[in-house]
Amino acid sequence: MKRAVLFLSLAAFALGVFGSLAEVDAAERPNIVLLLADDLGYGDLSCFGSPAVHTPNLDRLADQGMKWTRFYAGSAVCSPTRASVLTGRYPLRFGITKHFNDVDRWLPESSTTVAELLKAGGYSTAHVGKWHLGGLHVDEQGKRLDTQPGPRQHGFDFYQTQIEQQPIRSRMGRERTLFREGGTVLLRNGKRIDQDDPYYAKHFTDANGDFSVELIEQLAAGEKPFFLNLWWLVPHKPYEPAPEPHWSNTAAEGISDDQHRFRSMVQHMDAKVGQILDKLDELGIADNTLVLFTSDNGAAFEGFIGDLKGGKTDLHDGGLRVPMIVRWPGVISAGQTTEAFGHTNDLLPTFCEAAGVDLPAELSLDGHSLLPHMQGGKPLSAKERGTVFWQLDLYKRIQRHYPKPEPYATEVALRGKWKLLALKGKPVELFNIEADPNEQQNLLEDYPRLVASLTSELNEWLNAPRSPQQ
Repeated sequence: MKRAVLFLSLAAFALGVFGSLAEVDAAERPNIVLLLADDLGYGDLSCFGSPAVHTPNLDRLADQGMKWTRFYAGSAVCSPTRASVLTGRYPLRFGITKHFNDVDRWLPESSTTVAELLKAGGYSTAHVGKWHLGGLHVDEQGKRLDTQPGPRQHGFDFYQTQIEQQPIRSRMGRERTLFREGGTVLLRNGKRIDQDDPYYAKHFTDANGDFSVELIEQLAAGEKPFFLNLWWLVPHKPYEPAPEPHWSNTAAEGISDDQHRFRSMVQHMDAKVGQILDKLDELGIADNTLVLFTSDNGAAFEGFIGDLKGGKTDLHDGGLRVPMIVRWPGVISAGQTTEAFGHTNDLLPTFCEAAGVDLPAELSLDGHSLLPHMQGGKPLSAKERGTVFWQLDLYKRIQRHYPKPEPYATEVALRGKWKLLALKGKPVELFNIEADPNEQQNLLEDYPRLVASLTSELNEWLNAPRSPQQ
């Protein structure tokens, strides 16, 4: 009975009863599926050179689409990048300068998101998985508190995610049960699910993947194209053993227990991606569905970044550079690899252009559409792109198995091949990342005029007006 009710609610959603949407022929516009991993490093997929994990389904996605080898997250930690993904703007524009603490921070409701734009353009919109942008606290009856905006307030007609509330999340993290008991703290459309719900007993990766497969089937039966925003928690800590066969499949001699857990988690996610791709094929909608996969920041403890410097919480490329794959059969040629620069700020304008949704004239974006290059056009030149910026409050400890590189930095200004790192607006390092991608040779003293120019631009950006969070 419970599953029947769930299917009916999904069907109602797919038919658009939760809001007044423009009448759109779904066949004329692509469905859009965004898959965002959590703490997945630049080299953690086998198609990006992983020596540890085999990811056949994401490799298939790369073979059938376009692989981006110079794609950057909006931050070296979670919440700021997620704000970048949804808004196409720098997180600093909203005063988001570090990861959220599950207490009193959130993406302002006044921000314009890709979900809101696509919804206004005739799309059904759904969010599944991790959120970490505020607004997921519940009262004693399990109803979402409305003191902070959540997925619905940011344009998603339908959502399923985890309660992000203290002390629930920290306790499950300490006990390493956040994945294996993830279904027990699921929040669906503003209400905590109960023990009779079919997803209550599920592993969180299964809850995300299996629910998305069901959701896609229901959405595809509707009359509108859909945007599915699926944000995995994998492979973020706590490292937990994935269910079989992934645990046995990733056993290897000479690796730590945490490394084994990590590998099993990534393989588990890859298998769920495969089920989603299979469902698109089964429904005959794969050719008209744009699927994009990336990560919210660089690798944490067990992830692989090759020779890149840094890692999660650090602004060198090991903390910012992430894998990105996009597939849209018939529009994006298969088997491509590009070294063009891309950024999570670019996702909103890319999706809107693909969907034929005009951007409001008053909307000031920091990103650019990547679709022309995906379709075979030239990428933006460094001059056309302009200087790109990052800001992150100082984390003195890096989430890796080695010390954080010094000197510390809290900002980056990137202009073409030149990357300036600064601490509270004062330059500390300069790298030519084309000649020195591993950021080993500090050229700060060799190019004083370039350093002065980049520093001036950086401080102008740092002092620009921000939208308040509350």
